[in-house]
Amino acid sequence: MKSEILHILRSQDGYVSGQELCERFGVSRTAVWKTINQLKEEGYEIEAVPNKGYHITACPDVVSTEEVKSLLETRWAGQNIAHFAAVDSTNNKAKRMAEEGAPHGTLVIADEQTGGRGRRGRSWNTIPGAAIAMTLVIRPELPPERASMVTLLMGMAVASGCRELLGLPVGIKWPNDAVLDGKKICGILTEMSMEMDAINYLVIGTGINVNMDEFPEEISQVATSLSIHAGHTVNRAEVICRCMKYFEQYYEAFAAAGNLSGLKNIYNEMLVNRDAEVRVLEPGNEYTGISRGINDLGELLVEREDRSVTAVFAGEVSVRGVYGYT
Repeated sequence: MKSEILHILRSQDGYVSGQELCERFGVSRTAVWKTINQLKEEGYEIEAVPNKGYHITACPDVVSTEEVKSLLETRWAGQNIAHFAAVDSTNNKAKRMAEEGAPHGTLVIADEQTGGRGRRGRSWNTIPGAAIAMTLVIRPELPPERASMVTLLMGMAVASGCRELLGLPVGIKWPNDAVLDGKKICGILTEMSMEMDAINYLVIGTGINVNMDEFPEEISQVATSLSIHAGHTVNRAEVICRCMKYFEQYYEAFAAAGNLSGLKNIYNEMLVNRDAEVRVLEPGNEYTGISRGINDLGELLVEREDRSVTAVFAGEVSVRGVYGYT
């Protein structure tokens, strides 16, 4: 009931009467009063005026189950939420939950992540109260070789959500890093459980730099945060919910087509290195070319000096002007 009351209070410009809440949920005034007090104890500022009711005036920057659910605009993405104060890795937690039957769309959120990891074994830990550490569980009906495309969907969702919420020109560095002004704000790691030619589940781990104002020296030249560019503290729950909104939208278009044919134009518009020089670093094979966007399978199309076009599926792609590559 708490998240539902919170949603009602947020959606009303004026006051909501206690009687209306009692009738809506079939509970006593005392039960409503206790719920309001719980919200106040969690940092919500709520005015209570006799004969008028309750009015919310300020919300804390928290990523609790109630806060996120009160802001969600999705049908399934994030509707089942598991929130933890601290975990080693939201991906690890999500995988354990998926093995136990967590449904499609389950979202794991942690205030602190102490053993997170990114691609190629890089660490990705979070500062309590400053970043987002979340993992979405999905159970797609598609062949395993198509699973990598889902990671691109989350990159698109983060960029689109931050653009809509903050008006910032967030772009994508192929395949899925969200970037601002040539620096990284988000990393994504997708892991899969499969049998033969079928996927049991995917977990899509997403770490977003939201309210950090400084970074360790080793990454200070390549990382930034949303708050640095927005010029103010950013509500993390709102960022999560915008990401879920767009992921659900993009995933459904992807699932219907079985590929990225209906989404590649949106992706390419956000691709920071489209029509720019890139350096492709593959084991035993390094070359430069011009990025021409992605194809229906999410591969990066690179036009080489001889005008031939190579579809890059895996490997590190360095981009001029991004992460210090000039």
